[in-house]
Amino acid sequence: MSQKPEKGDPSFFQRFFSLKQSSTTKKPSKLMYIGILLAAGVIFMVFSNSLTTSMNSGGLLKSASKETSAPPVSQDIPAFSSKKTTTMTGYEERYEEELKDILDQVRGVSKVKVIVNLDATESKIYEKNSVTKSQTTNETDREGGTRKVEDSSTDEQLVIVRSGEQEKPVVVKTEKPKVRGVLVVAKGADNIEVKKSIIEAVTRALDIPSHRVAVLAKKG
Repeated sequence: MSQKPEKGDPSFFQRFFSLKQSSTTKKPSKLMYIGILLAAGVIFMVFSNSLTTSMNSGGLLKSASKETSAPPVSQDIPAFSSKKTTTMTGYEERYEEELKDILDQVRGVSKVKVIVNLDATESKIYEKNSVTKSQTTNETDREGGTRKVEDSSTDEQLVIVRSGEQEKPVVVKTEKPKVRGVLVVAKGADNIEVKKSIIEAVTRALDIPSHRVAVLAKKG
């Protein structure tokens, strides 16, 4: 005789449906994991592409900024300004231009031509450390006489300062080149008063004696 299932034991249909439900619950969990992994992969790819694009755009911006940051164009500098000149020819041209601009503003003077002759280029005076050593010696000759001999020596060394990776001497001052002579040819210089005004302007501007300035009247 078949035994009836006990009250606490699950029936066949109950076990079947429980297995079916468990199998159906397991399948969505696996699919869920796979979906999560796929979504994470897609998000990672999108993020990496956007990061690469932003880095490339940043590099392009940097390179563009470097290309556009060209050195400024040199502009005209007014007379007697801090225009940098180092060669003798550069100083002569600078003095000639500045004197011409000034003399053109003098009453009765026009069509000015100036020639400046310099003795040398600028000179720089450097800071030095001086160390003086002195020695005194008493000497006795054969006759018993004594004499004092003093010996001194001075050792000078340039004061060097470091600027970045370079070492440069300390410049105390820079002296402008000395003017040997100035020639001025201008219309209106045949007038004695105008000629005196030209000579006075040149001598005061360059701090030179009047005998180094020649002023001639321009024809026409």
